[in-house]
Amino acid sequence: MSIEEEYIIDFSNYLKLEKGRSVNTVQGYIRDVGKLLQYIDIELPTKSFRDLNLKDIQRFIEFLNTEFGLSEQSQSRIISGIKAFYKYLRIEQIISKDPCEMLDAPKLSRKLPDTLSYGEIQQIIEHIDLSTDEGIRNRAIIETLYSCGLRVSELTTLKRAHLFFDADFIKVFGKGEKERLVPIGNEAIKQIKIYLDNIRNHINIQKGHENTLFLNRRGKGLSRVMIFYIIKDAVKKAGIQKKVSPHTFRHSFATHLVEGGADLRAVQEMLGHSSITTTEIYTHLDQSYLQETIAQFHPRHRASS
Repeated sequence: MSIEEEYIIDFSNYLKLEKGRSVNTVQGYIRDVGKLLQYIDIELPTKSFRDLNLKDIQRFIEFLNTEFGLSEQSQSRIISGIKAFYKYLRIEQIISKDPCEMLDAPKLSRKLPDTLSYGEIQQIIEHIDLSTDEGIRNRAIIETLYSCGLRVSELTTLKRAHLFFDADFIKVFGKGEKERLVPIGNEAIKQIKIYLDNIRNHINIQKGHENTLFLNRRGKGLSRVMIFYIIKDAVKKAGIQKKVSPHTFRHSFATHLVEGGADLRAVQEMLGHSSITTTEIYTHLDQSYLQETIAQFHPRHRASS
């Protein structure tokens, strides 16, 4: 058990026993602390959670807001959880100064991440080393992210049984386990098939991961953090200086469609009711219209198979 896991268990007990928090509140706080630890791994690899200052915490909140878009309620809950964690660490004298002491719950604007141009996406793809198994898999991952505009969680939970290539659709389970069908383009289909035939079919797949599409070399599903690392490495090798995350491909997917003239409601439907203007618009569009929209306006869907 790592030192972080020990502290989280102790923090959980502190919340339940000393503070009398409900089970749901405790679980929510633990999830939020887990997000902070993942953020440190990705963005602050030289730091420990014990070394963070106020600016680090503020950047963490901004990161979540950028990647996922946070309601004021979600912002307040996350800040409450992180503040409670650091208060506990201070009480236990694990840290000498609480970095959250001056942390407020501001109304953050939904800052969108940098958008990649189609040329930059091509540049990233062209710099992937296809002589390795991981490179073939990673190209399929990036093609899927950009072709379908998926969230990271939707990508990591994508199943083989949810691929309907004959109909040019994949089935996706988004926030709240809401199911939607998303069009997928020829190039993404091609790269997934290459990955399936040449790499995945030769992996010793671990029990419980038999239907998971994208696997690591040990035969288990990829974590969210691993997807972030894959993207960061690919962007670095391509020499692109922008701050790029998996969400950047989702945002680029939507932006390129809208810039090409696609109906905004169709784009929102494909994103799972998530608006590029941060406004939730709930509409129901005919699936054939979605296919026509993406085939006409998305540059990767116009690529030959």
